[in-house]
Order: sequence, then C-alpha cells, then structure tokens
Amino acid sequence: MSFRSSLRWGVGAAVTFAAVTAATLTALPASAVPAADTAPGGSDDRGVSCSRTLPAGTSNLAVAFDGETFQVRVHVPETKAHRSLPLVLDLHGSNNNGGLQASVSGLDAVADAEGFIVVEPTGDLAFPATLPGGNWAWNVPGVPLTSGDVPGADARDDLVYLTTVVDAVDAAGCVDDARVYATGYSGGGRMASALACAESDVFAAIAPVDGLRAGRADATDLATIEAGTCDPENPVPVIAFHGTADPVNPYDGNADPRWGYSVDVATAAWADINGCRRGPVSTTVSDEVTKIAWSKCENGADVVLYQVAGGGHTWPGSPIDMNAFGMGSMTTDISASQLMWDFFEQHALAAEHRS
Repeated sequence: MSFRSSLRWGVGAAVTFAAVTAATLTALPASAVPAADTAPGGSDDRGVSCSRTLPAGTSNLAVAFDGETFQVRVHVPETKAHRSLPLVLDLHGSNNNGGLQASVSGLDAVADAEGFIVVEPTGDLAFPATLPGGNWAWNVPGVPLTSGDVPGADARDDLVYLTTVVDAVDAAGCVDDARVYATGYSGGGRMASALACAESDVFAAIAPVDGLRAGRADATDLATIEAGTCDPENPVPVIAFHGTADPVNPYDGNADPRWGYSVDVATAAWADINGCRRGPVSTTVSDEVTKIAWSKCENGADVVLYQVAGGGHTWPGSPIDMNAFGMGSMTTDISASQLMWDFFEQHALAAEHRS
C-alpha cells in the first residue's frame, strides 16, 4: 500500500494557490479535466511499428504499479494512429494534482499545435484535500517533507513509478522513444530534475519551472549540492525558468533542506555535468527576461535558464492568471510552454543511450 502522508505546506501563498485554483479547475472546459478511463491495448515496437490505442483528446490511462492502479491524465493530438509521437511528462507542484497542472502549463494546446503527447500524472503524498482530484506531492529522492521527515520505505518510489507511466503510455500511445521529455512546476520541477539525474536513458531533456535542482542540498552546507546525488549516465539537455523574487523556492537559495542552494548553483552544476565549454552567455529577451546559456556541451546537451527579474513562483505565460494567486508576478513576455517545446525539438536521445 502506498504511503499517504497528511502534510502541511509552510508557505501561506501555496494554500492560497490551491484554494483559488480549485475554483479555476472547476470552471475549466471538459477537455482540460480527466475524462473517462481508457485501457491500454496496443504496443510500441520501440519505434519500428506501432498503432496508437489511446484516443485523440484528453483521457485517463490506468497504470498498474506496486499492487495499485493509478489514473493518469493523457492528452493526444489528432494525428494518424501509426505515427509515433514525442511524449512530454508534465509534473504538478506540491499541494496540487495532474488535472490542475494541465491548466497551469497549457501544454494541451501546444501539443495539439506541435504534435506530441502530454501526460500529467499525480503524486502520492497527500495534503488535506481541497481540490477536485486531491492535493498531492512527489517523493523526490532523499528530500524531506514539510515536517522535516524523509518519506519512509513504504512511500511510492516516484522515480520508478514515473518511468512506469512512460512505459504504459508508450505501450498504448505509439511513442517515439528517442523523444521523451519531462517538465514540472515547483515540486514537479524538482521531481523532473531527479528524473534527469537518475533516468538519463529515458529522458532526452528536461524543463523545470521554478524547481531546477542538480541533486539534493548537502545537509552540512545547504548552499551546496551533496556529492553523488546527481550523476546521470548521459548528459541531459536542460532548459529552466525561474523568477528572482520567487517566495517559495527563492532564486538565491534558503536554509530549507527541501530547497537549499541557489538556482545559479544548480545551472552551473548542470553545465559541469554536461561538459559545457562555453558560457554562461547572457542575452536580453525583454525588460523582464534574461536568457543565460551554456553551449558546446557533450552530445549537444546545452543548458539554458530564462531568468525573470522580479518574477514570482509562477509559470511564465501560463494561460491562467497566476498573478492573482499570491505567488508573485507572472511575466507574459515569454511562454515557458512554447519555449520548452522549441528546446525539446532540438534534442533526441541517441539509440546507444536508451534503456
């Protein structure tokens, strides 16, 4: 049985976000919330031959894991059933769920326009329920909960669970195995970062929003990264987005072991992991946004950060007005969802690096 811990998030803004977005989610069109269950039925012969059994549009896919079955939100664009598609795993922040994350990222619309599958699973660490679909968090390896305790051995192993989700969508969705990506907001960004550290043979690139990490903070010096906690087998291209006035995951870091070191330390660490030989190079995108990039990296695994001056704990260009949630300012100068897809399109996992 999965570990379902009752948690409290110590940041009042997060509670406001959950409360406000409950009303937002309720008001969303039917295409933006989980639909009727869909059972998997086809198979993907690792890109050689496949036939998609997932329906176009939004549905739920039942995923069996560790003796339980979890309903996973999947959105598929209208296209030929035998055409293999990229997959983007889109992970919600703490105290939220997959259906809500779909409204935050707006990736359904990008998926329809660009031709990829987007998947929004839900965490298994429970907050007091207020949202349709419940309030949940991810089990990021070795990272404590608000209580200060690390989830026990009976907690769902979300590294394994999320790769199982990818496999299940692959089996039913005719997925291009060279083009599987992960993004996430806040705690979902931390989880996406952990996937890159541990599953570089599955994910071709990641795009954390307000949550980039390169391993957990060192308990003896939270301003640094604990050695050995992010050692991917392959370089992983990274694009990240973060506001300099983020009140939840502060840009300059904090003394909370769930966060710790700064975003600058995280991006520099990924540039080092990926063997980047050039950077950081800063480019002004707008009055609010600066692009900071490292290039000439191993296997083309570039590292890019969009730094939002005065930006809060928000998803740049979200289709919902995140300025109203008590999480700080949201820029509309860029669309994180479109920029991450443009970045993902440039990166595929080489055959020799796949699991």
